[in-house]
Amino acid sequence: MLLLSDRVDEWLVANLREFDGKPLVSVARAELGLDKIKGEDATKDHEVGRYKDLLVGLKRALGDRVKDVRVSQRLTESPSCLIADEHDIGGNLARILKAAGQKVPPSQPILEVNPEHAIVARLQPGDARFDAWAGLLFDQALLAEGGQLEDPAGFVRRTNDLMLSLAPERGDAASRSDSNRS
Repeated sequence: MLLLSDRVDEWLVANLREFDGKPLVSVARAELGLDKIKGEDATKDHEVGRYKDLLVGLKRALGDRVKDVRVSQRLTESPSCLIADEHDIGGNLARILKAAGQKVPPSQPILEVNPEHAIVARLQPGDARFDAWAGLLFDQALLAEGGQLEDPAGFVRRTNDLMLSLAPERGDAASRSDSNRS
């Protein structure tokens, strides 16, 4: 395994397909093939059919912000990430080209979700706040990959609304602590 950590490395890997007879593959690409590295069948780990309603719901909620929504085979601790389709330009390379004044072909990222993460595991497509959670997962993944939010104020509003919906009211917390003392 070769770790390339500079921003320009995505451009390098896109143009230099192999080195010393070994293929170079970006971890930010859809077809990573981790199951081949592990030597096991990754589809056994994540049965896509089991999460079909969740994936369809996320795709519907995010609309044209994503090309697709998939179950991740690469995430272990994060709830979601954005990746580029095999033939699309990655987010980091798109930002480099834009900064250099180059035209960037339009592309949409693929959202991968980790069904083992507590946030994703609790998502219910029928929930009234599902669309807000979907947007939050997308925005967090975008920030994690170094991107910029299209609507930072909307992100803050959604985050605040979701936190408020989960946080106990002051009276509730005080009454619970009083009852615990009894």
